[in-house]
Amino acid sequence: MLTGFADGAIMGERFGTEPVRVLALHGWQRTHADFAAVLAGSPGAVAIDLPGFGATPPPPETWGSASYARALCGLVDECGGPITIVGHSFGGRVAIQLAHLVPDAVRALVLTGVPQLAPGTATGRPNRRFQMVRAARRVGLVGEHRLERARMRYGSRDYREAEGVMRSVLVTVLAERYAPLLATIACPVALVWGGLDTTAPLEGARYAAGELARGELVVLDGVGHMVPTDAPQALRGALERVGR
Repeated sequence: MLTGFADGAIMGERFGTEPVRVLALHGWQRTHADFAAVLAGSPGAVAIDLPGFGATPPPPETWGSASYARALCGLVDECGGPITIVGHSFGGRVAIQLAHLVPDAVRALVLTGVPQLAPGTATGRPNRRFQMVRAARRVGLVGEHRLERARMRYGSRDYREAEGVMRSVLVTVLAERYAPLLATIACPVALVWGGLDTTAPLEGARYAAGELARGELVVLDGVGHMVPTDAPQALRGALERVGR
């Protein structure tokens, strides 16, 4: 059953009746439901719908991952003590920002499938034809309607399906890099990675493990990007190890 947190601004599901010690943050276009098997039986955990996904309304303006983290500080305060954050993909970006922003409130991190951890990580250049249409729009040779048609034709699936402010949020986070934050994180960090992850390739996790003060990397053979649903037991094990 969904519950409101942070004065009702964030919706999520509560697991167990003890004080919350685990916060789960999902990936782009996903919801709290991805962590159902990970958190089943947990004595005190919350999996939320990040703003713009599931039952939580979108942000009022374009946010990057740091703004998402700031929006969750009230929820973290409600937990009443240091917590372990498990973050998948986009949720992992926000988890890193939280550990940087409020280090005393974060006991440990469990990260999986987080893109753009290594310097110079490519997010892919726009399609050449789209670049041409965009250049033509800048000098007034085509109208906004033509540019939008090009966006829908050549943009990624995530871009095509994003609506309203969430499209600009996506563009913003795709331009971010997280390597400079890694050395600032002092808490234990478990990196649980699918060996077949093409959305967030393994080399980013390997780089992060070397930069983190207390990082460990577990590689899951035969698993892709969706570790929370495809290998929930691996995340449960990591939570037990680093969240003690």
